Amino acid sequence: MMVETSMLGRFHHQRLDFKRCVPAFITSHKTLFMILWIAAFLSVFIWQRNMVVGGILFFGRVAARPIPMMRPVAFNLTDFGGVGDGVTLNTEAFERAVSAISKFGNKGGGQLNVPPGRWLTAPFNLTSHITLFLAQDSVILAIDDEKYWPLMPPLPSYGYGRERPGPRYGSLIHGQNLKDVVITGHNGTINGQGQAWWKKFRQKRLNYTRGPLVQIMWSSDIVITNITLRDSPFWTLHPYDCKNITIKGVTILAPIIDAPNTDGIDPDSCEDMLIEDCYISVGDDAIAIKSGWDQYGIAYGRPSMNIMIRNLVVRSMVSAGISIGSEMSGGVSNITVENLRVWDSRRGVRIKTAPGRGGYVRQITYRNITFENVRVGIVMKTDYNEHPDDGYDPTALPDIRDISFTSIYGHGVRVPVRIHGSEEIPVRNVTFREMSVGLTYKKKHIFQCAFVHGRVIGTIFPSPCENLDRYNEQGQLVKHSMSQNVTDIDYDF
Repeated sequence: MMVETSMLGRFHHQRLDFKRCVPAFITSHKTLFMILWIAAFLSVFIWQRNMVVGGILFFGRVAARPIPMMRPVAFNLTDFGGVGDGVTLNTEAFERAVSAISKFGNKGGGQLNVPPGRWLTAPFNLTSHITLFLAQDSVILAIDDEKYWPLMPPLPSYGYGRERPGPRYGSLIHGQNLKDVVITGHNGTINGQGQAWWKKFRQKRLNYTRGPLVQIMWSSDIVITNITLRDSPFWTLHPYDCKNITIKGVTILAPIIDAPNTDGIDPDSCEDMLIEDCYISVGDDAIAIKSGWDQYGIAYGRPSMNIMIRNLVVRSMVSAGISIGSEMSGGVSNITVENLRVWDSRRGVRIKTAPGRGGYVRQITYRNITFENVRVGIVMKTDYNEHPDDGYDPTALPDIRDISFTSIYGHGVRVPVRIHGSEEIPVRNVTFREMSVGLTYKKKHIFQCAFVHGRVIGTIFPSPCENLDRYNEQGQLVKHSMSQNVTDIDYDF
């Protein structure tokens, strides 16, 4: 496409040069010959290049982008009987292809190319050392009849299906105990056709928890790039207890309303992870970092840690752009979120927990965050009382501390900050520096706090709550807070 744009640019330049030269040609006996010669040249040029103007194709089709060879061995889905008509069920074709690739694990693995088309399938499993490559205009299409979706045990750190007790539906694309898995392409799509699932969930017609679109468990060295994920039945991309994961250049879409629990990316008990250059607009949290639920998460004991999230544009009308929790019982630490834009959303960034969770949230850094038409920018909530069962320990209290916010900007924000600690779960060591947020409301307690200890460095807007110590830009104490327990939370706006 870049080549064609460049050629069009040269063609346009040639047209301008031609216009400037016309007066000189008119006085020459060669005028007619030159006009005919240029017209013939342009006709050949247009014929050869299959010219595209304004997104419309003339005189033929643009050649498909060549699929790069990323493994020593490559197969096409059609080699295994795949039919991309949107009607034929291709589950066996995917299974045969994955089985064939599994035999090349000790030789560097294999690549499965999914050509342009609509490839209807029931859930299938991946193998180690595989590259699943989605060509431009290819769509892996989930069958939306739950009888084709296998049941799996509850996640061990949840002890519950999440929506219903007992088993849960598996994911469309699934993997367990894998190493070296790549899902990439020329922005091909994996479509979960979640509409039927959402409707049945709202009507309480499902006996089990809905399944994610892509779920990879107990695995390492995972790369997911340059694809579109859309309309998941439940959480969209769910790496569970995985290490060394890269998610880059991924678009994740679901309706912003009436698509319940369609989180974009849910790192769950994951370690050493990079999420960057993504666009996410979904019906729940764009990203929700988790590590298990109440007593089950405490017993499983796998934290989410060392996660970098950067260069994202996200939207969530129902929940938040970036959330931590509420299932964080294994702990969450060393998380950096930077260069984030949250637009037309209910909340910007949020930490949510409750008594019974246990665990911790600490060493969290937010840097260069922009809120655009967001109801509440920064939220910390310690009474998110949703539990898997009655077996949780209400005295298992989470520890929330060491959280910093630097370079926070925005406009059209109703409440820029709402930190709702409690006497049993105070929020400790919170730092604000360089903050200027344009407001839609001008009430007194617009920066809201309860049971929070921390500091403000320099001048920020709007004026911070009384719970925080004030420092100047040189780090010198200007005013000490009289009480960190002051409560001015106002949920009426």
